[in-house]
Amino acid sequence: MSAWTNRILQEFPADLSRFWIACDPDDLLLDERVLHDLRERGFEVLPFEDPVAFRAEYEERYRAAWDRGEEGSSKALVLQLCGTDLNTLPWDYVRMGRKVSLSLADLIPRLSYGVIRQVDSEYHEVLFLAHNKHSTQPLGEGETKNFILTHIFRISPYLLNKPEDFWREVLRLHYRGAGLPDLLAKHVAAILKDTPLGGLPIVELLSSKSYMVRTVQDAWSRFLSQYGIQSDRTSNDDAMGARPEVLVPFEHPDVKVIVDTMFLEGALQPVRAHDLPRDLPEWIKVGLVDDPRALGELISEGAKRIAADLPAVEASYRDWVEMARRLGEIIARFNGLNAGTVEPIQQQIHALQRAADDRLKDWLFHHYADLPSLPAAKGPVMVHHVPRYLALRRNAGEDRVALLVFDGLAMDQWIQIREYLVARLPDFSADEGGCFAWLPTLTSVSRQALFSGLKPREFSNSIETTSQEPSLWTRFWQENGLRKPDVVYQKGLKRTDQLADLEEAIARPNVKVAGIVVDMIDEIVHGAMLGKRGIAGQISAWCDTGFVEKLFLLLAEHGYQIYLTADHGNVDADGIGRINQGVVTELKGERVRTYRSEALAASVPSDIDAFRFDSPGLPPDFLPLYAATRGAFVPKGDQIVAHGGISVEELIVPFVKIEIAKRTS
Repeated sequence: MSAWTNRILQEFPADLSRFWIACDPDDLLLDERVLHDLRERGFEVLPFEDPVAFRAEYEERYRAAWDRGEEGSSKALVLQLCGTDLNTLPWDYVRMGRKVSLSLADLIPRLSYGVIRQVDSEYHEVLFLAHNKHSTQPLGEGETKNFILTHIFRISPYLLNKPEDFWREVLRLHYRGAGLPDLLAKHVAAILKDTPLGGLPIVELLSSKSYMVRTVQDAWSRFLSQYGIQSDRTSNDDAMGARPEVLVPFEHPDVKVIVDTMFLEGALQPVRAHDLPRDLPEWIKVGLVDDPRALGELISEGAKRIAADLPAVEASYRDWVEMARRLGEIIARFNGLNAGTVEPIQQQIHALQRAADDRLKDWLFHHYADLPSLPAAKGPVMVHHVPRYLALRRNAGEDRVALLVFDGLAMDQWIQIREYLVARLPDFSADEGGCFAWLPTLTSVSRQALFSGLKPREFSNSIETTSQEPSLWTRFWQENGLRKPDVVYQKGLKRTDQLADLEEAIARPNVKVAGIVVDMIDEIVHGAMLGKRGIAGQISAWCDTGFVEKLFLLLAEHGYQIYLTADHGNVDADGIGRINQGVVTELKGERVRTYRSEALAASVPSDIDAFRFDSPGLPPDFLPLYAATRGAFVPKGDQIVAHGGISVEELIVPFVKIEIAKRTS
């Protein structure tokens, strides 16, 4: 146990109380490491967000059992209040609960509270240790910013005197997935304002990975032009406000080594080129593709790096989201290869996929229970956090919000669509992230959670159908201050001739929120005959119809902030045999079966390679049985594309903010 989590857990002595109230304005308890260690000690944390939902869960899962003298779902329950005002709680809770106060101001008192509360929770531990070791007196706002830059991000802006120094730190930050908070990025920019680096878009480069990647990609194309090589990728920097003449010192050794890795893993896209100059330096070829075989070798090298860097069981959910993105880049490239180039590396890619899935499964058994309670203020961790996050964005000034749910879209398929849009829309960019679907990764479970903002146990009566999605979506927004006419829900979109009806719905001035289901990917998956590589070809053909770009342009023209996600992904799977149980199962999927009682779940034949994982958040009488590894409950030897199970490609889905600059002409 770390010093940070140990300090917080000191506030919760075992066996002192069954019901606790934690006034926690900085969401310290909603750190996945803290949640995990509390759970190991028999404490369960439940955020107090919806009074009705909290009371229902508290009464059903805890208090009723305690009144019977039983342990219930856990030995003790902690009501986590994101604030300090106990008057917001029901009086019986206040009377019964043992009170605890937690705050960054108390735990890290010598640093400016206004600054440290803007630092992500993943840095709390190292900040706590650095504070105790290096901070001897109270620091003001500016000194605290410098302290954090030095001890957390290992950056000293006063030492960034040369372009290669600046770019080394920018690339290093984002390669580790650790862009600076806006507050710190602006601090660095203010320090560098009057230096030769002051003309760069410093804030954007330090804080936004997507902006940095676009800028470096465009700079790479200009760099290649020095050797007479022209890029076939469209620059979008002019439209997005980036400086078109930003130069990156690619030839510097510190910059070169990170750029090399970004090309290998897919963050940067290599440029297709022919008839390369004879005097071209060898190291530049990592960012070039002069024949399909070269791209296959690039994918192979990237796969080796990812295989050596799979997250361990103690990793954070952020590590897995980043891994899913890196793996998606590799799979997207792999699925775009011709058959002759695929054959030499196919077994390597499949081995990587299986290894990632096995490692994820082990991690989920330790950490999945903590994910539903994690805060969504900086981005959704699970799909049911998405509506809450969008509500926060509306409160921050995004008046009109559109949520596009591409049913069944895996991370690699989003990357394929993204690359198509980058080439077609010069004013397009994407701020990319990811989140976890609900297990089992079935549409009626995960998509319903996505639109309702609820855990599946909270819509148990409709968990086997999606018919309640429109009413659940509308109810969420009514509870967040909108009227029913302000909310739109529309599903079944896949063709351009449907966009006129959508425009009629979203163009009404009163509409503030639109939830839109795009069904084409799921339809392609369920009819797939040639695996995910075949699906990639069908997605390309669908993109060529212009539907996706027209959909995005339509929403942008009507002033919507566009967010894209999926309810689940999909995976290539091999048949392990059918389970012939008649009508015993309630939901029959290729990758998962669900049962309504322990007796029925136990009736599965022992020769079927499957396992149970009864994840919290599901109704108590909804018991999933998962096909092991990449298996499917279809005849042995059959190969299909399916969803419902536990794999990186099914469980971790894209969550993307789409930017389309308004055209001035």
